[in-house]
Amino acid sequence: MQYFVVMIDYGRRGREAVVDPEITRREVVSRIASGEYRNISFVHEVADCSVEDITADILSEAALPDIDATGSDLQAGQFDHVRDLRKHETI
Repeated sequence: MQYFVVMIDYGRRGREAVVDPEITRREVVSRIASGEYRNISFVHEVADCSVEDITADILSEAALPDIDATGSDLQAGQFDHVRDLRKHETI
């Protein structure tokens, strides 16, 4: 039997261990990426009689891709261009 334990830290309100034998590793990653699981203290994989801390692996799998800065710069440049055109308009 294999299952995952996701420990969520609520600060002063305490902690909650989410344990569901039906949830797969992919589902845990999906819930972290979507923001459903936040403030994670650790993720443990329990398989047979062993427990492994897989927090770093799971968090790296769930990490959102970095957005390249050039995309935002291009958009900002487009707006600057529109503003510059308005400066040169004659009324």
